[in-house]
Amino acid sequence: MRNYILALGLVMLTAASSFAQLKAKGAATVSERPPAAFVREKFDPARNPSDDLKAAIETASKENKRIILDVGGEWCGWCVYMDKFIFQHPELTKLRDENYVWVKINMSEENENVPFLGAYPEISGYPHLFVLDKSGTLLESKDTSALEEDKGYNLARFTAFLQKWAVKRK
Repeated sequence: MRNYILALGLVMLTAASSFAQLKAKGAATVSERPPAAFVREKFDPARNPSDDLKAAIETASKENKRIILDVGGEWCGWCVYMDKFIFQHPELTKLRDENYVWVKINMSEENENVPFLGAYPEISGYPHLFVLDKSGTLLESKDTSALEEDKGYNLARFTAFLQKWAVKRK
């Protein structure tokens, strides 16, 4: 029993000492700095992709950005994970937001958006990305499986893809 009390005291002393060192170095505790919440735009079968593209062209023209059409659905685990992957890598979020107008195009049983997607190359899997210039002209049709690695995405390949089509700024 005496050994148990000594061991418990040692553990508590070590924990208190570690906490004091963290506070002294300026490290924030969980209660002081809550993590940003992961919130994502969902694929909406009720949206009109032609109207969304028109608005994206207007924004891209004003802000000198490219457009990415993100084709997928809420049924698509990789689509949801891609959003989370970008969120988890602030450098990707910054690269995306500074250079692209991102438009989600629904593809689901509720609405396959056949008339709209018929104007683009055939899609073999989801999510699928179409890169457009600021006027809406197709630059690349990207099968995102090339950006995957194991059960996730490869940061270097995803970054290279976004950098490839980023607008060259003076």
